[in-house]
Amino acid sequence: MNFVELENRVVAATYRNLMVKAKVVLIDASGAQLADPVVTITSRMPVGAVRMRLPESVGPGTYCLMALNSRGDVVAKSCAFEVT
Repeated sequence: MNFVELENRVVAATYRNLMVKAKVVLIDASGAQLADPVVTITSRMPVGAVRMRLPESVGPGTYCLMALNSRGDVVAKSCAFEVT
């Protein structure tokens, strides 16, 4: 999972080797998963991109994206990025 950019509260990232029904979630600096937003991979292609709009409830801080397979196991994590 590769973080690409954060612009206008929209996070863009690319991924490889994620299967259908994998979930991409936002986690904070402590490693806690936020309940919203969550993106579910629907493409049958194992490579692609995701865009995730951050709700106003996501305050300033350090975050990263984490991908979970259909069983809930962590399969990928992006680098950290700052929300201001």
